[in-house]
Amino acid sequence: MELVAAANGAPTRETFWEIGPLQEGMFWFLSAVAIVVFVYGIYARVNQYMVGTADPASRLDELPARIGRSVIEILSNRNNFERDLYAGIMHTFILWGFLVLLIGTTILAIDMDLYRPLTGQSFWVGDFYLAYQLVLDLFGLLFVVGVGMALYRRYVVHNHRLWGKHTDWEDGLFIWGLFLLGVGGFLVQGVSMVGQEIRADETVSFVGIFTAWLLETGGLTASQAATIYPAVWWHHSLIALWFIAWIPYAKPFHMFASFANVVTSDPNAGRRLPSIPADLDATSAEEIGDFTWRELLDQDACTKCGRCSSVCPAKASGRPLDPRDVILDLKSYRSSLGAGAEPKPIIADGGTSVIDAETMESCMACMACMDACPVDIEHLGSFTRLNRQLTDQGDVATTVQETLNNCMQRGNTFGDAQDERADWSEELPFELADAREESVEYLWYVGDYPSYDDRNKQVARSLARLLEAADVEFGILFEDEVYDGNDIRRVGEEFLFLELAGRLVDSFEACEFEKIVCTDPHAFNTFKNEYPELDFAEWGADPMMPFEFDEEWNADDEIGVYHWTQVIEELVTDGRLALDGVPLDYTVTYHDPCHLGRFNHEYEAPRELIRATGCTLVEMPRNRADSFCCGGGGGGLWMDFDDEPKPSEERLREALEDTEAGGAVEKFVVACPMCMTMYEDGRLTGGYEDAIEIVDVSELLIEATGTVEAS
Repeated sequence: MELVAAANGAPTRETFWEIGPLQEGMFWFLSAVAIVVFVYGIYARVNQYMVGTADPASRLDELPARIGRSVIEILSNRNNFERDLYAGIMHTFILWGFLVLLIGTTILAIDMDLYRPLTGQSFWVGDFYLAYQLVLDLFGLLFVVGVGMALYRRYVVHNHRLWGKHTDWEDGLFIWGLFLLGVGGFLVQGVSMVGQEIRADETVSFVGIFTAWLLETGGLTASQAATIYPAVWWHHSLIALWFIAWIPYAKPFHMFASFANVVTSDPNAGRRLPSIPADLDATSAEEIGDFTWRELLDQDACTKCGRCSSVCPAKASGRPLDPRDVILDLKSYRSSLGAGAEPKPIIADGGTSVIDAETMESCMACMACMDACPVDIEHLGSFTRLNRQLTDQGDVATTVQETLNNCMQRGNTFGDAQDERADWSEELPFELADAREESVEYLWYVGDYPSYDDRNKQVARSLARLLEAADVEFGILFEDEVYDGNDIRRVGEEFLFLELAGRLVDSFEACEFEKIVCTDPHAFNTFKNEYPELDFAEWGADPMMPFEFDEEWNADDEIGVYHWTQVIEELVTDGRLALDGVPLDYTVTYHDPCHLGRFNHEYEAPRELIRATGCTLVEMPRNRADSFCCGGGGGGLWMDFDDEPKPSEERLREALEDTEAGGAVEKFVVACPMCMTMYEDGRLTGGYEDAIEIVDVSELLIEATGTVEAS
């Protein structure tokens, strides 16, 4: 038919040129085998997920909308462009090239196997054929260029992110397989254009024409092209069929797993850890089947890109944690069990388990790994499961166990008396209202460090003076305030978290207030995102408070939960808090706390307050969502590490050496009590004691009011 169409002036080409009926039949047989192997592999993968436990998050609600958003996200490659333009362009070329080539092959199959047998005609001729060839040449070229970029980055630049513990022959086979597919397709096209007379005027196939010119320049004749074409064609076809069959069994499966991961992602993952049922066994990680189906999918979705590893502050500090390795260690163990290996402990204190306890102790729960992941792997879900298992086994670091005991016995992480909790306020020139006894607009949750740590007590007094200067009604819980439990939960002690949360909820219910304001971003995060999800009735405690937390400022019937910078920024904007002092002329940089910034996307309120003081604010290279953790989260504040440099020391170095202002930065500004503690320590251990001062945003504001001195 192609020859007849060409004779009538309609461009086309012979699909099975020089391929006899026997070879064509063999091709279709092998194609069927490849598809069967592919389908079985997909079935086997999905069947593995069925072994996992149920996931507590809503993963499939509003599925059509989820799929629509995910398609846009995947096709736009938005996540790949973030932080790495080269990788974004590279992956876009590969993705779109692969998809268009796949669509082109599907169109040809429809024409050959459906349309022609049914109608006796072909739509793969004339203008459609020319447009088809032009599009496939263009996207095929982009595909080859993208794969070439990947090969260059992997083998020439030797990008450190792409190499590691789990880099093996499979990664190389995958990328070289793609390269042979792309180049082989153009080679088949070039040989065909040299040998097929009907393609002589096919001027739109610019890559094919160039390939044919190279071959002819090398001495290839039309008769020689006809002779070698079957070998070239079979070489390309066998690679393509092998690749299709291989997809479910190796790294190429991430093309499906990654999309499924994005579709089933939880927008609150990390900031809201999954609750556990009354049966503690449902939270264990004693065997791989204890993980949820979504956590198992995470393992298959990992592309080994190393973005999580490159932003992990624990890894940067030399601690034994690589987020990618944890996910892939679990995957490798699951695969080994399928191959008949003997089971072993998932996590333990020693070298006989899949994951070592020290690895999980190194995690700061900063969520940088999750934020950097282009395929929405929820590392903290699996990490928390592992930490809970450590707690169940009693394999908790001694210093962390001491903190847990303090919380159990005294209600605070310091182990100090609860009736001393408000002693920091005695130096104030006014008395704080008792929110248990009178109605207030703001119930101020002060937190452990501002209550007991000497340096952070100064921050608490500064904030109290700001609220008093703004003439707002606020009060505190005094000795009825207990630790919020955010980091207790992240080190795996879920029951203690629930006990502390229940006590706080009882205290909240006994008070009359409109809004909760938190000094600590960690408390802000857990009040806002986790407390509303807790089912206290299941544990025999009182039901959840009869109101709901809500982030809307002027909610009529709900309680708003805010970090203090959000409240004060609103008061300054409304003119209720006047900064009437002489504008400050310091050059400062600001550190985004993980739980305020990356967890809850509040980046501007602290910056607006700093600018309002008159200070010159310069940014560190890693700011906002890219902020580098201080090292205190996830229980890091309660552990002893011999890392060098400490995360806090590295961050201070960045402030002094990598900002545009360089050594002119005078003050390192924080908005988190844990950050204050970690950076004051890093200033001493890192030798920066005389180089920079650590201050809280509230202390700058107090100085800018011109009414009182910072305490």
